[in-house]
Amino acid sequence: MRLWTLHPGYLDPKGLVAAWREALLAQKVLAGGTKGYRHHPQLARFQAQTDPLAAIATFLAGLAAEAQNRGYHFNAGKISRRRFSGQIAETKGQLLYEWDHLKTKLRVRAPQMARQLRRVTIPEPHPLFRIVPGDVRKWEKK
Repeated sequence: MRLWTLHPGYLDPKGLVAAWREALLAQKVLAGGTKGYRHHPQLARFQAQTDPLAAIATFLAGLAAEAQNRGYHFNAGKISRRRFSGQIAETKGQLLYEWDHLKTKLRVRAPQMARQLRRVTIPEPHPLFRIVPGDVRKWEKK
């Protein structure tokens, strides 16, 4: 499960679809609808919120908006109606770690997109996140 701190605009089509499916799974987990994945490290920052379901719904809404911008048809009806009114603080180290991780993936499965993004040094975050100073999160699998 990868719930990207990065803006979904950086994801290739395969990555955007995977992010959507994984975030829907995360929503189900946070709603108590599964037995597995309940302690997955990628869920930590959502579980730390007052309303985890609102936070993941807002994350999903950002993915759905990017999909719509690209002309894809994600079923936004699957997103909980709850919305998170603020932003979740995430570290610059986490953002940059994910950026390196994504660039590696793009070089293999979407080389043209990787070339288009090579000049980006500090990527934009998903709108749900506010970037603060700090290192890669301890929950990140390296």
